[in-house]
Order: sequence, then C-alpha cells, then structure tokens
Amino acid sequence: MPSGDVYDAIPKVELHCHVEGTVQPSTVVELARKNGRQLRSEDPTELYRYSSLNSFLEIFWLVQELLNDRDDWARAAYESIVDATPHGLRYREMFFTPARHLAAGQNLAEIVAGLSEGIERAEMETGARCALICDIDRAYGGAAGLELAERLADLRRAGLAERVIGLGMDSTERGIDPREFADAFRLGGSVGLRLTSHAGEDTGPDNIATALDTLGIERIDHGLAILEDEALTRRVAEERIPLNVCPNSNIVIANRYESLEQHPFRRMRQAGLLATLNTDDPAMTDLDLGKEYRTVARALGMAWSEIEEVALDGVEATWLDEGEKRSFRAQFERELAEIRPPDATAVV
Repeated sequence: MPSGDVYDAIPKVELHCHVEGTVQPSTVVELARKNGRQLRSEDPTELYRYSSLNSFLEIFWLVQELLNDRDDWARAAYESIVDATPHGLRYREMFFTPARHLAAGQNLAEIVAGLSEGIERAEMETGARCALICDIDRAYGGAAGLELAERLADLRRAGLAERVIGLGMDSTERGIDPREFADAFRLGGSVGLRLTSHAGEDTGPDNIATALDTLGIERIDHGLAILEDEALTRRVAEERIPLNVCPNSNIVIANRYESLEQHPFRRMRQAGLLATLNTDDPAMTDLDLGKEYRTVARALGMAWSEIEEVALDGVEATWLDEGEKRSFRAQFERELAEIRPPDATAVV
C-alpha cells in the first residue's frame, strides 16, 4: 500500500520510465564492484549530477554498461517496480535500450528474459503490473535500429518476448533525422508492436510531426515543443495521441526550463492534449511518482480535480485492451473517491 502523503496514495499508470534510470546509486555501486568497473564517485550526490541532456546521457550510458548479464537485468527490473509501488504505481509500460549491450556482445533474448524474470517476481510481490518497450538508441543510426527491430521481431515470432509490447526510440535528438528509422518502425508495426518515440524534448515541433508522419508513432514521449505549433497541437489533441511528459526530468536532466513553474505541462492539458505525468529516470533525479505528482501540482497550481484527471488519463494512454482499461479506470475511480479531499477544487 502507498505510504506517505495523499499524492503517494493516488493510483498511477506510468508510461515513460527507463529501467536503466531506475537503478539506485547503491545498486550502481554494487554492480560496478561485481563487474570490475571503477566509478568516478560512490557518493550518490556526485554520481547523478548533470548540466545538460548530453551530460546526463554519459551517466546513463555508464549505468547501462553495468547491466552485464541476465541477473543484472532481472535485478534492475525487480527493484524498479518494488521502489515505485509505495508511491502509487499500479501499471507501467517500461523502456529498455539494449543497443550498447548488443554492441558489447550481449544477447537480446537473455536481456528480455532477465527483465521478464525481474518483473514477474515484482508483480507477485506487489500486485503492480508491467510491460516492456524496446527503445532504439538514435545515436547508433538507422541501420542499427533496423537490426534491433529484426532481432526483436524474431524473438516475438519464437514466443520469447511476450512482455515486449512496443518499439520506441530515445537518446540524443539533435542532428539526427527521424526518417532514418522508418524501416525499423515499419517492421515493428508489422509484427504487432505498438510504436512510440521521444520527440520534441530537445528540438522543435518538426521532430514531433516527422515522427508521427514517417514513423507512424501512436504516442509521443516528452513532446515539449508541441505548443510552438498550433496546428500540430490541434491535430494531436483531436486524435487523442498521448504525450508522456516528465516535468522534473525536463528541469534536472534536459535543463530545458529553470523551474517547474515554467513547465508547459498544465498549458498542454489546457490545450486539450492527453498529457500524462511520468518520472523518466527516477533514481537518477531523486524522484518517485508521488513526488512527481506533488511537485508538479503545487508548482503549476493544479487543483486536486485536475490531478485526478491526469491519473485517469494515464489509463486511457496505455496500450492495454479496452476491457483492461475499463477495469483499471473503475479501480482508479474507487481509490480516488476514497482519498479525495473535501475541496477538490483546491491545490492540496
């Protein structure tokens, strides 16, 4: 059961969270010792410190390199869910980005198996549920993206990747044309994978439009630049294309805004966009789902009723089937009714 304040008690879906970014500093230290790696610091306050998206990615890549075998992946997946459930997690569709590991000789089947084992163990202990999204790392280029999609398609055909329900794309945006990855996304869609992509995190709205039109994505991760294009905003709002937004990450990692008060999340929702709240890389930003909801609500002056709608919209934005969505929504509505403050129009 959630512990802490009322924001922890809100039932939550999370659709933008990287398993590599959930690895706590203490686990990083243990994995480094296990795998014979020297860290620049074992002090958590020094280990996870960034000045830009690219400087964050350097640390993210280091943590990735410490996930060296099936057991490491299982541990990361298990801890990611166990750490999140006290803060309201009920269901997550979680990213993993294997390009660096595949280049180092790891086997995709073993990575997926490890993640699946960790998730299954955590599900049995917590009651939360989790599916996986395999992310292409843009920095490796279109050919590597297609090769990853082919390996994943082979695993699906062999019945070895049942938990992997989606194909996504992350990493650096600048200087990379999303159209390089059209073949990879086309293949992913042809084998039944749902499609999403990081877009508009560190670039303008053109990257969002290109991802929608040439990659066929069904969800947008971050999408911060969308309000710069009124026509695109109207289109995405009318089509109910979810944007999985991570406000605290956009401050701490991308340094896109100086404070949460400047973040466009509330304006995105006021524009009719299906914008959800997510942590992105919680262990790397001293964050959890309760803190994400709490800090965003207070910084942007969002009434409790608005936050309830954010939680319910998270259910709509999932890739669950309609029956499961109805079940989750009913469950969320019951739980929200139990914790609703006397004045739901106030900021709590």
